[in-house]
Amino acid sequence: MRYIFCFFCFVLILSGCNKSYESDESVMAVQTVKLPPKMESAAYDKSPDPAVPAIKQKIEQKIIKEATLRFETDNLETTFNQIQKAAVTNKARIINDSEGKDFATVFRNLTVKVPSQNFDRFISDISKGVSYFEVKSISAEDVTEQFIDLTSRLKTKKKLEERYLEILKKANKVSEILEIEEQISTIREEIEAKEGQLKYLESRVSESTITIEFYKTIAEKEGVKISYGSKLWTAIKSGFYSLSDLLISLLSVWPFVILFVVLVYFIRKRLKRKKT
Repeated sequence: MRYIFCFFCFVLILSGCNKSYESDESVMAVQTVKLPPKMESAAYDKSPDPAVPAIKQKIEQKIIKEATLRFETDNLETTFNQIQKAAVTNKARIINDSEGKDFATVFRNLTVKVPSQNFDRFISDISKGVSYFEVKSISAEDVTEQFIDLTSRLKTKKKLEERYLEILKKANKVSEILEIEEQISTIREEIEAKEGQLKYLESRVSESTITIEFYKTIAEKEGVKISYGSKLWTAIKSGFYSLSDLLISLLSVWPFVILFVVLVYFIRKRLKRKKT
């Protein structure tokens, strides 16, 4: 009996050892199976995303450049010919040309549209021979974010329009067709508005605007002679106009003048009676 009990205990101990060994092997097997995916995911996370630099490379900066220049010159015609030559060289165009004269100067104003890539070279060409600029203002406005936002909104509206067109094909009721067509019309107006804004931005980005004012100082003696004669004539006209204004003012108050004269007459007559 004792031997049987000892044998039974020995069998139980062996079976327990086998189970623990099997459980250890199963845990190790699970760990072995799960390890490769973790390593793969870590490697995937560490690898650079090729899409990020590609997107950054596609984004092109949209810059609006403008400039204002003002300077003195000895010869207006020579300076204009120089600007015109620089415009031809840099594929620019003069869209506004005006000239005038004041008390001390003769001046000319130009508004020029120049391709943005030739902006700096054009300013350099027209600056040759200029001793100094009284005004030289150059500005650059970055509208890249606004351009991207408009482009994104435009794509969204076009996709929405396509969906409504697909729904319109499947619509059977007249009320549904009219409602869908109204929505499509509204979306189309928004699309055209955004396309117009994009075209306007593109035109301002592709062509820069430069305002140029150059002038020549009139000789001092010539200016004195002209100004003296003009002052005399102005004084004569001013005196004549002042006299005319006075007469007109008197005519406008003629009832009061007559009343005053009559009143003075009666007062003097009464005073004469008292003296007599």
